[in-house]
Amino acid sequence: MTGLPALVSLRSVSRTYRTDSAAVIAVHDVSFDIKRGERVAIMGPSGSGKSTLMNMVGLLDRPSAGAVLLEGEDVDDLPDDRRSELRSQSIGFVFQSYNLLARHNALQNVELPLVYCGVHRKERKLRAQECLKAVGMLHRAQHFPKQLSGGEQQRVAIARALVASPAIILADEPTGALDSRTGADILALFDTLHDGGQTIVMITHDASVAARCERTIVLRDGQIVADEMNAHTANGIATQ
Repeated sequence: MTGLPALVSLRSVSRTYRTDSAAVIAVHDVSFDIKRGERVAIMGPSGSGKSTLMNMVGLLDRPSAGAVLLEGEDVDDLPDDRRSELRSQSIGFVFQSYNLLARHNALQNVELPLVYCGVHRKERKLRAQECLKAVGMLHRAQHFPKQLSGGEQQRVAIARALVASPAIILADEPTGALDSRTGADILALFDTLHDGGQTIVMITHDASVAARCERTIVLRDGQIVADEMNAHTANGIATQ
């Protein structure tokens, strides 16, 4: 694999939002690479630019300056339909608030990314069932979000993120709405995914969550103030 481009590269990326009275710099001159198979935490206080950064990596937003590359391809100047296609095929999202559709059961929620990818109905169902099984939720496939606990909803959301076999999963505070025990179960599930080779980026304010990752990038006022490898035990969990 030597010589292959990084999975994600940011090159001097900045993002400025303009209001009627001022320009607000959310991210300023940020550069880093994420290699295939890495698990990276992005930390920082509220307003540090974490979510803005994730939106650019996830092709939900475009930088005001600099470049975002996905597997060596500059994606910033691509038309919206091509960016949407890449997002559906290559990026899985897991959110703090789960973002499940209330009128769809668990199986239907997991199938949704495959609908956007044009996958045939029969194959969609099989792949969605496989992903629900992988996160321990196949027995709840016909249940609607309101019938599921927070931890169960997050497991369904993770299955949805996995179903299109994405190159990278972006998880924004994935345990923020959960109690500590349920959050630990979800983090253990991410451990298993990473052990299987999945590339994961976690946005978090929780140092204990970041410690489970191989690497932590710290943002403050839209700039990187630290980018460090974490010490790990043999089983992949950070030492205390």
